[in-house]
Amino acid sequence: MNALRIHGGRRLTGEWRVHSAKNAVLPIMAASILTGETTRLEGCPELVDVAYMADILRTLGCRIHSGDGALTIDPQGLNRHEMPDALAKKIRSSIFLLGSILARFRKATVTFPGGCEIGLRPIDLHLSGLRQLGVDVREEGGLIRCDGRHMRAGTVHFDYPSVGATENVMMAAVLLRGRTVLSNVAREPEICDLQSLLNAMGARISGAGTHTVTVEGVERLHGVSYQPMPDRIVAGTLLAAAAATGGDVRLTNVPCRDLYAVFTKLREMGCEINEEESAARLRAPQRLTAFQQLQTQPHPGFPTDMQAQMLALAAMAKGTSVVVENVFENRFAHAGDLNRMGANVLVNGRTAVVQGVEALYGAHVTARDLRGGAALVIAGLAARGETLVERAGLIDRGYERLEDMLGALGADIRRESV
Repeated sequence: MNALRIHGGRRLTGEWRVHSAKNAVLPIMAASILTGETTRLEGCPELVDVAYMADILRTLGCRIHSGDGALTIDPQGLNRHEMPDALAKKIRSSIFLLGSILARFRKATVTFPGGCEIGLRPIDLHLSGLRQLGVDVREEGGLIRCDGRHMRAGTVHFDYPSVGATENVMMAAVLLRGRTVLSNVAREPEICDLQSLLNAMGARISGAGTHTVTVEGVERLHGVSYQPMPDRIVAGTLLAAAAATGGDVRLTNVPCRDLYAVFTKLREMGCEINEEESAARLRAPQRLTAFQQLQTQPHPGFPTDMQAQMLALAAMAKGTSVVVENVFENRFAHAGDLNRMGANVLVNGRTAVVQGVEALYGAHVTARDLRGGAALVIAGLAARGETLVERAGLIDRGYERLEDMLGALGADIRRESV
């Protein structure tokens, strides 16, 4: 088992380039099988979830090659419409393949997906969207069997703006004859990135980033070389780490317009942030000030994937902060470990009340999920003494060697086996 050992108290300074976004790369990898030609993803990060998705695609018959910072997917050998059960249970984003497999084969058999245990995250919105396209969906023994022989373009309305369901139905509809209109869709920037990728492949999609997406079906798509968008959550995490240590950090390859909600809270805590076209510099005060309240919401609200990191900052800020988690019902698993480090966090359902303390202290803690693990690393950077964060493999799902990023900025952090 991997762990991260951190000696806290070092101020982060310097510059780092943010890698491409996990939440953009995974649906794009799923979209690669919509064509029979090769797709090349430039600057693709080496993440655990990317490796899992690549393994699933290989099982379906694709050839995958990685090297020189790029990932190449050749789907010419694609010959299966059944998702491998063991692999799919390791990664939540395996569900993205449902729409693209249906588009290629007009049938699909997939298992219920896995991923971090941060809540139920039901896939009923995915299945409802596909049913509205005429797909016959049956659930049998932990499997989802989809018959798309009667798929047709039409109107799809989502009861909730789910990111994954929006992306799945976009991919399912792209090869259908006629116009499909998706309403009450999610507006996350990763959906805009998927639209850009699909349009570069020959699709005709518009409206991503708004409440309505329109898909004009095309007969075929072609291969493409594409650079996925930078990771706004990695950028936010590194800025939070700098804020925790009173640091001065400049990040490049940053989607600033997608981070306004995060920037606003960091400024409320006393940080100075200077934005450039694709870069951001943060200068933090000696001690942060508590924010009044943070509520997670679908984009453009505050991202749930940054909640844990901001809670860690609140734990060491002067004053009392309130955090309300509106997206997932089980996303405060890191609170107990923060309290072991001397924090004062009280959780009641979806709300956490955080009374900031003057100092955190190093402790032996355990990552319970991807973002909660990143939050514990942030706490360890600011804590007095040594912190050991176990189950670092969960952190690797979304950060390409987080210890290298932080080490380049001056942190005393190393990976070890425990």
